[in-house]
Amino acid sequence: MNSITAFHCYAICPNATLAARSSKDKAAKQKKAKHKKKKDKTITKEAAQLHVQAAGDQKAPNINNNIQAADNNIASENKGRPYTVSVAVPGSILNNAQSPELRTYLAGQIARALVIFEVDEVVIFDESGKTVNEDVGEFTGVTRKDYDPNKVLANILQYLECPQYLRKFFFPKHPDLRYAGLLNPLNSTHHMLIDEDVPYREGVTLDRPVGKKGSLVNCGMRKEVRIDRQLQSGLRVTVKLDSEQSSDSKTYKGTVVSADAPRMDAGIYWGYRVRVARSLGAAITECPYEGGYDLSIGTSDGGDSMEELNLSSFKHILIAFGGLSGLEAALESDESLRLSDIRLLFDYYLNTCPGQGSRIIRTEEAMLISLATIRPKVFAAAKSKLNK
Repeated sequence: MNSITAFHCYAICPNATLAARSSKDKAAKQKKAKHKKKKDKTITKEAAQLHVQAAGDQKAPNINNNIQAADNNIASENKGRPYTVSVAVPGSILNNAQSPELRTYLAGQIARALVIFEVDEVVIFDESGKTVNEDVGEFTGVTRKDYDPNKVLANILQYLECPQYLRKFFFPKHPDLRYAGLLNPLNSTHHMLIDEDVPYREGVTLDRPVGKKGSLVNCGMRKEVRIDRQLQSGLRVTVKLDSEQSSDSKTYKGTVVSADAPRMDAGIYWGYRVRVARSLGAAITECPYEGGYDLSIGTSDGGDSMEELNLSSFKHILIAFGGLSGLEAALESDESLRLSDIRLLFDYYLNTCPGQGSRIIRTEEAMLISLATIRPKVFAAAKSKLNK
């Protein structure tokens, strides 16, 4: 019995030990599984947090960029542009074209360059020094005998600058504009579409009875604009539309402002003005801006390099281009200028295209090259003046 008991004890003890081990292992496995589950849950939670954070980080830059872009646009619009850029070019460049169609197309290239680089004034001077008729607003027609390239260029440039919906009011049929349909549109920022939402518009005063109210203006919109004053009919005006408009009203409301207001107050390019000068000297001295041009640049293949050029601060800059014979020929024919060196006429005399492969760079090509090269220098000079 003792042996049996001993056997049973032996037999039971190993089983009990195995059961204890099995129970212990089972508890350990459960604990390990529970710990793993808790760990997995923690990892899942952390992963979820990281996923949410990553998603938030992914969306945040876009939102911030949009807000920043909007702020930059508002700041840019409110800041305005206080300085002006003028270009002087001889009308004789049209004589280098062999037909009326090519002359018209050449004028269109000049107009495109002016708008692309936001030129505010173009001065067409007679490089022969002869007196020209400066009244370019009225079209009296030209014949082969009284053909004046300065006037023809001025007429085409004025026509292209005018918004399309106003041209019928200011430009009747004219020989100079016979081939204007060949020209590429300027797509300038002041050539508005009918439903374009902008604070400024170009318009023409209408011949309508208004009583004691302000004049009505056609601004190329679905409704006419009632301005704050009475003006003579047939005038081209710049109108600032009121911020709040009544949808039930038959007209919009606006205020007549200066043509410089869009540029100075909102930084919006508002086209170029055309001026005709009897000579190169008159192009420089008869400046319409108060104080005249405080910075002038002449361009020539014999000019100085632009590599280390830093323009001085300015308010009104003039960039002059010569014709087929260059600015030197215009200086020689101008009796009002008693200078022997063309460099003395300008603050800077520059070669904007050194190492040219062609013997002659045409004026319309020189304008694109020079304005593209000088423009960063202009921005830098204007920025330095604002920071002072």
